[in-house]
Amino acid sequence: MVRLLSVLCCALLFSTLVSAAGPDAATAKLIQELDLKQSPQPIREAAYWQKPRRIVVVMEARQRESRPDAVEWLEQVAGDAEIVVAPSRKEASNLLDGADVLLGYCTHETLNNGRQLRYILNYSAGVDRCMSSPLIRERDLLVTNMQRIYGPGIAEHTIGMMYMLTRKLHVFHDRQREQQWDRGAVARTQLWEVQGRTMLVVGLGGIGTQIAHRANALGMRVIATRNSSRQGPDFVAYVGLSHELAELAGQADVVVNATPLTPATTALFDRRFFAKMKPGAYFINVGRGKSVVTDDLIDALNTGHLGGAALDVQDPEPLPPGHPLWSASNIIITPHISAGSDAQMQRFWLVVRENLRRYTQGERMLNVVDIKRGY
Repeated sequence: MVRLLSVLCCALLFSTLVSAAGPDAATAKLIQELDLKQSPQPIREAAYWQKPRRIVVVMEARQRESRPDAVEWLEQVAGDAEIVVAPSRKEASNLLDGADVLLGYCTHETLNNGRQLRYILNYSAGVDRCMSSPLIRERDLLVTNMQRIYGPGIAEHTIGMMYMLTRKLHVFHDRQREQQWDRGAVARTQLWEVQGRTMLVVGLGGIGTQIAHRANALGMRVIATRNSSRQGPDFVAYVGLSHELAELAGQADVVVNATPLTPATTALFDRRFFAKMKPGAYFINVGRGKSVVTDDLIDALNTGHLGGAALDVQDPEPLPPGHPLWSASNIIITPHISAGSDAQMQRFWLVVRENLRRYTQGERMLNVVDIKRGY
């Protein structure tokens, strides 16, 4: 019995040491594949850092179903901290008293209720609901997000929507539902081949890079803009700064918005922008709905200046019945689901656990949000 207890203690100690030492093989591979960025300095050097004492974890249906053992799995890297499970993001706000870490969603409500929070791991890539709160700039607080984690799914969704537009698949699908064999529904010359055409990716971040990579693989010339620098991967022919957007729009057959929502990107795609696009070009939005002036997009579609648009995000959202966007010319709408995939939650949990491990150990963090920039 004594020997058995000794073996169990050794195994537990070994597991703890492995967890503290660094990421496991699957996590290390994911970090490399998605090129997840680490903070320049270990978090232990921040004046507000301490080992976590009380961690609130949001576990809604999607999280529970994808990883039933998630809490036990997280406990292995949480040190001596108490883990409190919140069955919904709403209920999480009521459990934040005394909590210093939240694994869930950063909003004005969570910032207001969680006055002792030192770290928020935001389950989504977008942090606009967090950055819009004045409280975020009043606190010493670390926020990380899921940038790049949802990139593969969003990128494939983007390419799928592009093909629906360029091959007019939505037109033929409508005919199918009407049981019509109509080979003349679309003129053959309107069915594009994308090889050799130009895609403009607005926002060459983690998601934009994934989109650009796939478009390049299809033989497209890819150009892009980014706010921070002109640096980009080899498969992007040209990386412009944000002030070059209008000029680059005139070169593109397909424009994809993959930017986060910030003051600079709010209402970025308006009447003036659409006028700069090539007649017959396509517009795809997988960023945020409020980056587009909806009425201006509808006008550009209904006048025929744009060949079509595909939107996974809209303004307003959810899009109400009867809204004119539903019936705009040549439009494809999906209800903000492009990030979903069969592999999404596996990547999600690896990053959640790894960042909790790093925070507990005071190491360099992944996917740190720049609060000044807002993303």
